[in-house]
Amino acid sequence: MSELQLGEGLQPVSTRVTIGDGVYHQLRNALIVGRFDPGQIMTIKALAATFGTSPMPVREALRRLGAENALEIAANGSAHVPPVSARRLDDICQARVALEGLATEQAAERISDEEVANLERLVEAHESIHAAGDVYEMLLKNRDFHFAIYAASRSDVLMQLIDSLWLRYGPYMRMLSSYIAPKLGTGLHEPFSKHHHAIVGALKQRNAVEARAHMVADITGTQTLLRQLCEDDTA
Repeated sequence: MSELQLGEGLQPVSTRVTIGDGVYHQLRNALIVGRFDPGQIMTIKALAATFGTSPMPVREALRRLGAENALEIAANGSAHVPPVSARRLDDICQARVALEGLATEQAAERISDEEVANLERLVEAHESIHAAGDVYEMLLKNRDFHFAIYAASRSDVLMQLIDSLWLRYGPYMRMLSSYIAPKLGTGLHEPFSKHHHAIVGALKQRNAVEARAHMVADITGTQTLLRQLCEDDTA
C-alpha cells in the first residue's frame, strides 16, 4: 500500500496551542468520510510533512486514533487503515442498526419542528451536491443528515457510541465513494434519497416505529451494496 501523499482534505496546522488537536481532528474527519484506502500506510514522517508539523503531534494523533480502533498501529509507530471484510462490515452494521435505530426512535419523540425543517434542508443539499458531482461533499452532507437526527435523540451516550462506529466505518466509506464517483448523475443515489425522505416524513409525524424502520433500511441497503464490493474485492 502507498504512503499518504500530501493533498486531499488535509491542510497544514500552524497554531501551536491547538496543533495536536488540529492534526487529530483533521485525520479523524478524513477517516470518517473515507479519504484513505483500506490498508493504506500512514507514516509519522509523511504526515508531519503534510501538516507542516514536528513528529510529536502526529505521533499523538495516531495513538489516539489507534485507541479508538480507527487505525492499526505498528511497533515502529506507523499506522495503517484497517482492511475491509464482509465479516467486519456485518459486525459494524449490526451495531449501527441497534444504536442508530434507537437514536432515531428517540429523536421521533423529542425532535423540534425547527430540527425537522433543518433535516429537509439537508436532504435537499445532499441531492443538489450529488447532481454537482462532488462525492466527498455529498458524503459529508449525508453524515450531517444522520447526526442531526441522532442529536435530536438528546442522548450524549448514543451520540458518542455512534460517532465511534462511523469512525470504524471509514474504510467502507472509501469503498463506497470509489464506487459512487464514476456513477454520479446516473440516479444511483435515488434509493438512498428515498430513505432520507421517508425518515424525515416519519419524524415529522413523530412516528418512532416508522422512523426507526426507515433508518434501518437506509443502513442495511448500503450494507448490501458494500458486502458485494467486499466480495468482488476478494474474488
